[in-house]
Amino acid sequence: MALPDPGFTIVPERTALLVTDPQNDFLSPDGVMWGLVGENVTEVGTVENIERLFQTAKDVGLEVFISPHYYYPHDRGWKFEGAVETAMHAMGMYDRKDPLSLEGFEGSGADFLERYKPYIEDGKTVVCNPHKVYGPQNNDLILQLQKRGIEKVILAGMSANLCVEAHLRHLLETGFEIATVSDATAAAVIEEGNGYEAALVNFRFLASAVWTTAEAVAAIEEAAVANVV
Repeated sequence: MALPDPGFTIVPERTALLVTDPQNDFLSPDGVMWGLVGENVTEVGTVENIERLFQTAKDVGLEVFISPHYYYPHDRGWKFEGAVETAMHAMGMYDRKDPLSLEGFEGSGADFLERYKPYIEDGKTVVCNPHKVYGPQNNDLILQLQKRGIEKVILAGMSANLCVEAHLRHLLETGFEIATVSDATAAAVIEEGNGYEAALVNFRFLASAVWTTAEAVAAIEEAAVANVV
C-alpha cells in the first residue's frame, strides 16, 4: 500500500519554522558528535540548508523558534540514562557551567553555530528553555507556540532520529500539523544502522509533508506572496 500525501498548506500567521539543536556539538567540525554525524551532515548539506530556511523565514516574516539542548552540572545527578544520553554526558555534550550564567558559553559546544547567530539573536526569534532528553515535553515550546497562535510547524534541525523525530511525535500528539525538511537534518551512522535513513522512513509515516529545503523555501515564499496579495 502506498501512503497518501496529506499535503501541508502554509498559513503565514499560523505557521512557524522550528529548528532543534542548531548547536556546535552537532554541526561544527569541532563538535563532540562530529565524528558520528559529520559525514551525513556534509553529504546532505545540513548546515547550509538550515541557514537557507532561517534566511527565508526571516525574509518573509515567518516566526522562528529554537528548541535547544543544554546540560547543567545538576543533570549529572541522574540515576539512569539511555544509550545516547550516556554517550552525550560522557562527551560533555551541550554542557553549560550554570543555568543562570553564560560564562564559557560563547563558542562552546552548547553555543549556536556562528553563522546562525544573526538569525537567532535578532530579538525576534523565540529561544525556548532547553529540552533535556529528546522531545519538548519538558521545555516551554508548546506554550510558546500556542501563545502565538501557531498551529503549523515546519521542522528541521538535529538530530533526525532523536530530537527532530521526538519533537515531531510530541507536536503531533498535541495537535500541531507538521512538515519536516528532509535535508535540513542529519543523524549518526553507527554499527547498528543509519539514523538518518530510519528518521526519513518515520517522517513519511508521521508528517503531513516531507519536503526538501528547496521545496520548503518555495512553499514559504509562495505563501508569503499570496498573503500580501
